[in-house]
Amino acid sequence: MAIPEEVINEIKYRNDIETVMAPYVDLKRRGKNLVGLCPFHNEKTPSFTVYPENGSFYCFGCGVGGDVFTFTGLIENLDYIDSVRLLAEKSGIVLDENKYDNSMQKLKNTIYDINRETARFFHSYLMSEGGKWALDYLVGRGLSVSTIKHFGLGAAPDSWDALINHLKSKGFSIADMYQANVIGKSSSGKYYDRFRRRVMFPIINVRGNVVAFSGRAMPGDDKAGGKYVNTADTPVYKKSDNLFGMNFAKKDCAERIILVEGNMDVVSLHQAGFSNTVAALGTAFTPEQAKLLTKYTKEIVLMLDADAAGQKAMKRAGEILKNTGLKVRVVLVPDGKDPDEYIKKNGAARFSALLDGAVSEIEYKLLTAAADINTESDDGRLKYLSAAAEILADTPDVITRDIYIGRLSDKYGVSRTALESKIKDIRKGKIKEKEKKEFREIVNPTYKRDEVNPEKRQFPKAAAAEESIIAILLKHQDLIGFTADNLPSDKMITSLNKRIYSLILEAFFDGRDFDFSYISQFLSAAETGYLVSLQNSSTGDKNAKAELGDCIKILNSENDAKSLNGAKNMPTEEWADNLANIIKNKTKGNF
Repeated sequence: MAIPEEVINEIKYRNDIETVMAPYVDLKRRGKNLVGLCPFHNEKTPSFTVYPENGSFYCFGCGVGGDVFTFTGLIENLDYIDSVRLLAEKSGIVLDENKYDNSMQKLKNTIYDINRETARFFHSYLMSEGGKWALDYLVGRGLSVSTIKHFGLGAAPDSWDALINHLKSKGFSIADMYQANVIGKSSSGKYYDRFRRRVMFPIINVRGNVVAFSGRAMPGDDKAGGKYVNTADTPVYKKSDNLFGMNFAKKDCAERIILVEGNMDVVSLHQAGFSNTVAALGTAFTPEQAKLLTKYTKEIVLMLDADAAGQKAMKRAGEILKNTGLKVRVVLVPDGKDPDEYIKKNGAARFSALLDGAVSEIEYKLLTAAADINTESDDGRLKYLSAAAEILADTPDVITRDIYIGRLSDKYGVSRTALESKIKDIRKGKIKEKEKKEFREIVNPTYKRDEVNPEKRQFPKAAAAEESIIAILLKHQDLIGFTADNLPSDKMITSLNKRIYSLILEAFFDGRDFDFSYISQFLSAAETGYLVSLQNSSTGDKNAKAELGDCIKILNSENDAKSLNGAKNMPTEEWADNLANIIKNKTKGNF
């Protein structure tokens, strides 16, 4: 059973969309609407629009949209039911969870239970005689037993079914273990433990739930099949949305968070007192992880490995963090060491000094540009200054450019005017190239695939009519009955719009208002955003019923054309019957 409509409406009434968004988005009034920088993607010009009149939002930049439940789900990484539960709790409404379908939440709770029991199993094995090999490794890496217990580190036995048997004894099913991704399935259909003879790092989210695992192979184990094995995405875990160590770091990171590359870096730095350290999880740093960081701190210090991969990761992280509003600084770890190695060799005091010497991102780029250039020679200086000019030309802030132009001019004995002129020419060239690209796009536009409704390209006329029909019905629900009588759902041509239209009719015949709180359960964030954009368009603002009738005629015509086109390859008799049916249908009614 769905959550009663009156309960949903009461929760929405008590959670005004502007108030809910206030901690995450700085909204400014623009006419009857509100605008701000989108919290779901990086942007400099506000494209995030809130429509207080109907309690919805839409971002013209990334296409997400919905209502207060959709926003809460996106910003807090929750599904629909969890979003409703959270907002109900905030507004003092008690939900009777036995009265509605909560199957997904039950599955999630089961996976949390499996993960927690799995973490206990791995930790117990680590601390047993059988896990001595793993404990010796961790202690040999400089970790204390208290740190090992603090992070809940563990070890997976060298067995194909030890975990399966343990979880079975606790009452968990094979199907749920598989959903949790703690076990795998062979091509022959046999189930096996995913993690074997590995040091285990449980991944804990900010709410304190064990959501996943990262298993490190022992050094020199050539049969391990990769240094790390990580949990794949599950109903409770998406690696791009989480950060290792964030569950601890969130308590001590109001001013600064240190972003490192590996799990061991995090554990070692926390042990040394730097509990504001986190790491990405088996993936490049993502916008979702950046969004998570913005909730907890003002500044990010990037301290990634000094190798080529680390430097590439540093550049990517800097680009992603650029428009988050966070201050970004970079630490260059001496001698090409990673943070774990450095702190063990030099201690916490020198590591703290290293942090204090963190440079701005632009200064880091200027420093690394000189790494392989002999700036003592004239040719070397010329080469470096050209590279530095390129870096400064990409810097939009004129004051920042001015400061570094002065520094480079003094250090390398080149006139300020010459350096400014060089940077100005590069900037002009970049602007010219951008204009050429825009002109080429106008003259010979590149088709961009509609990710929300990819069939729109194949059926542009039908899709436009479908969009108008849906937009009108969102605004004029009194016309749904009229439309249902004249347009069966199978007359919708594109799959997405057919699905949406079917949901509209289903809600209508169930006597339920059709709104985003209802439909967002069945659609993705992008699809919900698509609906919000239709609802807030000008379609149907005048002569809605007449416009609706025109669109129904277009769809009927497009269906006829589609049927005739499909009949080309039919046998003569079948084709004649098909044509007769089309003519017969066209004589019925007005549409």
